[in-house]
Amino acid sequence: MIAMSHPTGNANVRAVLAVLDDAGLLEVFFTTVGIRADGMLPRSLPEPIRAQLARRAFSTHRARIQFHPWKELLRLAGRESIDHVCFDLDAHVAARCRQHPAGIRAVYCYEDVARDTFRLARERGWTNFYDLPIAYWETSQTLLREEAQRWPEWEPTLIGTRDSREKLDRKTEELELADVVLCPSNFVLESLPDAARLNKTCVVVEFGSPTVPISGVMETRQNAGGTLKILFAGSMTQRKGLADLFTAMKLLQDRDVELVVMGAPIAPMEFYRQQFAGFRYEAPRAHADVLDLMQSCDVLVLPSIVEGRALVQQEAMACGLPLIVTPNAGAEDLIDEGQTGFLVPIRSPENLAEKIEWFVDHRELLPEMRIAARAKAREYTWERYGEKIVNTVRTAMAREEVTA
Repeated sequence: MIAMSHPTGNANVRAVLAVLDDAGLLEVFFTTVGIRADGMLPRSLPEPIRAQLARRAFSTHRARIQFHPWKELLRLAGRESIDHVCFDLDAHVAARCRQHPAGIRAVYCYEDVARDTFRLARERGWTNFYDLPIAYWETSQTLLREEAQRWPEWEPTLIGTRDSREKLDRKTEELELADVVLCPSNFVLESLPDAARLNKTCVVVEFGSPTVPISGVMETRQNAGGTLKILFAGSMTQRKGLADLFTAMKLLQDRDVELVVMGAPIAPMEFYRQQFAGFRYEAPRAHADVLDLMQSCDVLVLPSIVEGRALVQQEAMACGLPLIVTPNAGAEDLIDEGQTGFLVPIRSPENLAEKIEWFVDHRELLPEMRIAARAKAREYTWERYGEKIVNTVRTAMAREEVTA
């Protein structure tokens, strides 16, 4: 049986939680703040807290869910950091698992929430499953520090360059202690040190795509001419290549293109307007509203420098948007050149501008590309994701039984 932990929960965490529980492999799930899916939210809670809890509804049929909320509540109130939340949850999980009755044989943890738990598991002879959501830190740091040199004015948006030595050392030890490393993309797999790829079980497990009914918005857009609407969706940072996209837009000059930027600003909005004034800003919103916004656009552009596998790519494709993305966005396998979109090199505004211009000049191909994008997205299901996870877990645990 497995003890699993994650500080906040997201679509892929919920998918892992569900499949391990359905397969009878999950003993307990630890998180910070949330509710059980069948629970009720007290009306007396402040609205920001109620909204957070509503987004963190966890469901299991067999396994227990244990909450450890205090640090996370302080973070939501602006009085604690995400690093302290993660480290505190890790220590809590290790302490609870140490007291847990016999039955746990493995732990399933994520980056920054694994070191203490993995240490205990190694003592007990359990299997350590390490789900790495983004490129390994050494690769990320190298790429981001290079970006700080390329675009010094964008350096404050990179954030990851400020990780403490303690945090980086924890990441190193987590990988050293892991038995199985689960990666969402080949980019993440290839970011691992050679020794890890040689000596550990490393598996690529691609996320599933949402099922999105085509709305009247997209049906109207399907036959629209005029301005090409390209969408950037994500945090407004050069980690996601936004400086390169702004530069590409300047190269396009008078072409009939509108850039829609949806995401959380990391710098004041004036900073972004100084870099490129001609974009339409859209604030973050509920997931259903994000999908509606996607269907009002024509193409998703994500020229990321460092990702794991940006789920927004599959969400956009499920909405009928072809992609212009870099290999580092983690979904190279989604691109059939000229059919579902285009791959461009990182750090290449000229290539970005060229591919955006291609769409301007080939508007008549967009309806066919929308169909191809939706078909490609449907190849990646959460069911397939779950089957890969379960098969990987069962194989590794069976191997540990044989060698024990």
